[in-house]
Amino acid sequence: MSTNGTALLDVREISKYFGSVIALKDVSMTCEAGQVTCLLGDNGAGKSTLIKTLSGVYRPDEGEYLFDGRPREFASPRDALELGIATVYQDLAMIPLLSIWRNFFLGSEPTKGWGPFRRYDVRFAKDTTRQELAKMGIDIRDPEQPVGTLSGGERQSVAIARAVYFGAKVLILDEPTAALGVKQAGVVLRYIVQARQRGVGVIFITHNPHHAYPVGDHHVILRRGRVYGDYSKEELGLDRLVQMMAGGEELENLAHELERAAGKASGEAGDDLARAAEALEREAKDPGA
Repeated sequence: MSTNGTALLDVREISKYFGSVIALKDVSMTCEAGQVTCLLGDNGAGKSTLIKTLSGVYRPDEGEYLFDGRPREFASPRDALELGIATVYQDLAMIPLLSIWRNFFLGSEPTKGWGPFRRYDVRFAKDTTRQELAKMGIDIRDPEQPVGTLSGGERQSVAIARAVYFGAKVLILDEPTAALGVKQAGVVLRYIVQARQRGVGVIFITHNPHHAYPVGDHHVILRRGRVYGDYSKEELGLDRLVQMMAGGEELENLAHELERAAGKASGEAGDDLARAAEALEREAKDPGA
């Protein structure tokens, strides 16, 4: 919660249209300080449009956007960033050939001196980069190391630490574990917990319920631009979350259609359809099987 007892970020029934296409419709969600709100949905669910709306890239066509209890309108992402809403996209906005410390301060370089004698404060930049990463539990071998030589999980952790250092109150993470292996995804999840412990409100966008559930305090499920479910962790078990993400009802309907098609087909084609129907029905009832 913010200092005045309200949610740090609160959007109420926001909608976004692109011509006749309804990208978002009546979406409501909150993010509180020191909590992780997981935004889940399959491809095309509206996750990208929502995070671009939250980060100031798009303006909502309908609805209310509140930050720290006050209505807000952003003309650009910089307006959102100045309030403390930082977004880490999948491409991370880093330059692989530059060192870790140069990437850490990219666009916000510290200087010392005055007038014509002003210059990049290299010592401060290197020391600060090492200290801030250490606060997140990241022990870098050498701040001079090019970012391109880091693993995917390490690059994500540098981006998270950078956003927290520059005053992020709300940290929006766009599918940070999507292209990572199991071990590297675990590293990123640990840093998300570190950010939460430092009082940052985190919005974690993912399509993987097994990544969301261990770290999430709140889960919002999007489907076709609408909120399909909105639950606290206590209200929703992992099995139910997986089933909702897998679309249990839709799988059951598809299984019934395949059964009917199998009854009309003959020979091997009918047997194949019957087996596919059985597999879908099992998946609908037990997504983890």
